[in-house]
Amino acid sequence: MKKIIILSTILVISLFSQELKVKANSFHADEKTGITTFNGDVKILKGSDELNASKVTIYTDKEHKPTKFMVEGDVSFVVSTKEGSIYSGEAQKVLYYPKSKEYHFYEDVRLSQLDEKKEIIGSEVVLKTIEGKAYAKGKKSGPVIMIFNIDEKEEE
Repeated sequence: MKKIIILSTILVISLFSQELKVKANSFHADEKTGITTFNGDVKILKGSDELNASKVTIYTDKEHKPTKFMVEGDVSFVVSTKEGSIYSGEAQKVLYYPKSKEYHFYEDVRLSQLDEKKEIIGSEVVLKTIEGKAYAKGKKSGPVIMIFNIDEKEEE
């Protein structure tokens, strides 16, 4: 029975867009509530995007399409935007909304834009992959930090 639930959950999720592959030490699925939880060394792969964490909870609608992913515990990630920018980083919690393709990163966020050599450090960062925009908030104990690499050419 569990294998059927796992396969149906993965098949439904993979039909949503690109193939989504989830690996974990254990999982629990509740078809009535539409909530599936993966625990222990969780790894999610979708196209070139990757999320790694201790726990991932996937919420689905009545048609079994994912509406929200909650990723928790020492999260590391590599995600790309529609325009082809690649981001990597870490946080303690991530919410991903597949319909809008938005990532919301929380707690000890470090987000690096690899192709532009930019880095954002804060307590909350939102990455809108369709629009290619990012927003950040600091916390009471400290500001948002933005680090740029500036290439300065010497004049002759």
